[in-house]
Amino acid sequence: MSDDAPISTLLILGATGDLAHRLLMPGLGGLLASGRGRSLTLVGSGVEDWTEEQWKERVQDSFASAKARGDNVDRVVAGTAYRKADVTSADDMSSLLELCDGAPAIFFALPPAVTEKSCRALQEVELPKGTRLVLEKPFGHDEASAHALNELLVTLVPEDHIHRVDHFLAKSTVLNILGLRFANRILEPLLTAEHVESVEIVFDEILGLESRAGYYDTAGALRDMIQSHLLQIMAVLTMEAPPELSALEVRSRKAAILRCTKVWNDDPVRFSRRARYTAGVVDGKSLPGYADSEGVDPSRNTETLAEVTFEIENWRWAGVPFTVRSGKALGFPRKEAIIRFRPTPKVPDGFTGEVGINILVIGFGPDRAMLRLFINGPGDPYELDPVELESDFGPGQLSAYGEVLAGVLDGDPMLSVRGDSAEDCWRVVQPVLDAWAANEVPLEEYAAGTHGPDAWQDEPGQESDEPG
Repeated sequence: MSDDAPISTLLILGATGDLAHRLLMPGLGGLLASGRGRSLTLVGSGVEDWTEEQWKERVQDSFASAKARGDNVDRVVAGTAYRKADVTSADDMSSLLELCDGAPAIFFALPPAVTEKSCRALQEVELPKGTRLVLEKPFGHDEASAHALNELLVTLVPEDHIHRVDHFLAKSTVLNILGLRFANRILEPLLTAEHVESVEIVFDEILGLESRAGYYDTAGALRDMIQSHLLQIMAVLTMEAPPELSALEVRSRKAAILRCTKVWNDDPVRFSRRARYTAGVVDGKSLPGYADSEGVDPSRNTETLAEVTFEIENWRWAGVPFTVRSGKALGFPRKEAIIRFRPTPKVPDGFTGEVGINILVIGFGPDRAMLRLFINGPGDPYELDPVELESDFGPGQLSAYGEVLAGVLDGDPMLSVRGDSAEDCWRVVQPVLDAWAANEVPLEEYAAGTHGPDAWQDEPGQESDEPG
């Protein structure tokens, strides 16, 4: 925790945008309804020429969508302020800061390029002591740009006052994984290369482009999901046990994993795949092909499905392939990590039935854990049957954005991505980006509503032993 005074003002830049309306302010509403942020002031800024009444109505709508009620919520709505501003102007940024009480947290709910320009404008402004900067991913668009952005940010505030937020890494998700691993002696000693055959981390969505062409067509699945969210999940799944659940210890152990991660066998051509969806039917609705969607430039060859196999070159994990995949407009949503154990050395002769491999599944939305075992089934005691031991982790008290904001207001950056890790995530995927830019890996196609290209159906995630 920081020794600074608590954050008194949340200043949202890009406050009239979709991110602030659908995710950020509902998360704030839930946080306020829980009793947190009792002295908080909310200030919004955007390019729209809104009146105070329009802004308060937007805030109320966002809070209502989270069913956030109570005196604390009403107080923030009554005291909130809005100003139209050019966030790339030092004068306008200075005027916005004059509306803030005490130390502000500045949340950049803006496109990455605008965020960078706004930070450069802040170099000409005297920031209040204790100011925190909150940035959405992506942090740059490659390793070099991420490094340049980090150098800019630390001219404004110290590193531990920079929150590179990844709402995919909600506190409940991180603690669920760490609790499952490090509070269970029967699991943790088996999570090594000696016992684990492979790991797959998947985030397949049924959603298509959803009017995000302006951002997504310049990013794609690799940059949007694998480089950021899923490498962070992989780091939590594989890091060594921290002595305590603090920002210093947890982030340092994640960083250690990322430093020794690379593309499998240093071969991005063989161990990466990409594809783009064509027209199809998803969840009963017709979806046009990605290349035919409004705002898309087909010549960019933006992928909507990406898969890369990585290796972690350390004592615990050397030799275990980590296949990371994410895609859009797929026929079945899958959001999970699947740990496949090595086969038993020898099942005694005489046993019959299905004898496969043990599997540990950690699901993300709903958060759950499942362990597949093989035991003697009913009837014939010689016959082995698979059973699945399953439990839900249960929802957290706050939404993902509520937990992110709680960390910001409390001065706890445990859930935030540290600067060196942000750069390392780009280093890890840079060989793949380079190979794809050189067209060394073909851009395949799959119909929306399917599991992906037909040639991909031999991948681990489609094997017959896949959990139900």
